[in-house]
This record gives sequence, structure tokens and C-alpha cells, in this order.
Amino acid sequence: MPRLLETARESFWILALAVIVLFAFFVALGAFAPGDVLWVTLLVVALCALWIVHATLGRRRRERDPSVVRARERRGF
Repeated sequence: MPRLLETARESFWILALAVIVLFAFFVALGAFAPGDVLWVTLLVVALCALWIVHATLGRRRRERDPSVVRARERRGF
């Protein structure tokens, strides 16, 4: 069950990023103005904020390879 939840969570973030990119693409293409579809714009802005928080926290949680950390410490970085 935990593996399934992990897959579902990562799938959600990939889908959220796809929605953000599609919205930006269609706005750049001129298919619609962000002010014309205000509720979609607000949804995408909220998704952007959530994705930025997810990416920031994910980077902090990611485990580092101990051999790389030791090599860095040995070199003085």
C-alpha cells in the first residue's frame, strides 16, 4: 500500500506540472487571455504555488549519497 500511495502522489505532481505547462502554452499561443478564464487562472496559480512548495521540500528531504558527502568534506567544500 505505501508504494501505491507514493506512485499516486508522484503522478499527481506530474499531472499538476503538465497542467501548468499546458496553461502557459495556450496563453503564449493566444488561445485565451488569463483574465477571460479567471477561475482556471486562479487554479493554475494555486497549483504553481503548491508545486514550488513541493519541489522545495522535496529537495530538502532527498537523501544524499554518503560517499559524495565524504568526498566533498575531504576536498574542503
